[in-house]
Amino acid sequence: MLYARSRAMPASFAALVVSMAVIWFFARDRWSEIPVSLALLVAIAVTAIGLGGQDVDLDRTAAIRWAPRRLLHLLLIGGLGAGAVLLPRLWEADRVPVEIIVRNASGLLGLAGIAAVLFGGAFGWTLPLAGFAVAFVVWATTSSTESAQLVITWPFQPAGVAEATWTAVVFAVAGSGAYAVYGARR
Repeated sequence: MLYARSRAMPASFAALVVSMAVIWFFARDRWSEIPVSLALLVAIAVTAIGLGGQDVDLDRTAAIRWAPRRLLHLLLIGGLGAGAVLLPRLWEADRVPVEIIVRNASGLLGLAGIAAVLFGGAFGWTLPLAGFAVAFVVWATTSSTESAQLVITWPFQPAGVAEATWTAVVFAVAGSGAYAVYGARR
């Protein structure tokens, strides 16, 4: 319970519920890949602010192993984000493929882990937001199918695009591994 409170999990969960309700309300008739990707970004961003504790030195000197707890925390964030986005599939006619949701959730989660390691836990939202913004701008301005374009615009690619899937896998493995081993920056 103390771990959850020190990582702002109750506030993050409340922000997750409110933000998902607002996004679904505005996109309820058009619950397609773009609103789903935006909802995943918001879900991971509002929950990633708790990737660092109140006292980084205490986290680093504790007698318990932090790597499994950090990895579990990151996976919990990803599971909550994906679950929040999958929930509207129960009543929406337009259903985004689960593969896209899992791919985007894992990639954005990896970016959140990298951001926590580089900038600190309170700034775990920065790289997912920056990556999403760059991908959206490039996707909206070009329609090329070159490999570099597919890698840059990975959150907006349809299911089955190998470049998008591998980009998300690389972000997920690098981010979760780095965050589990090193934790949040001071």
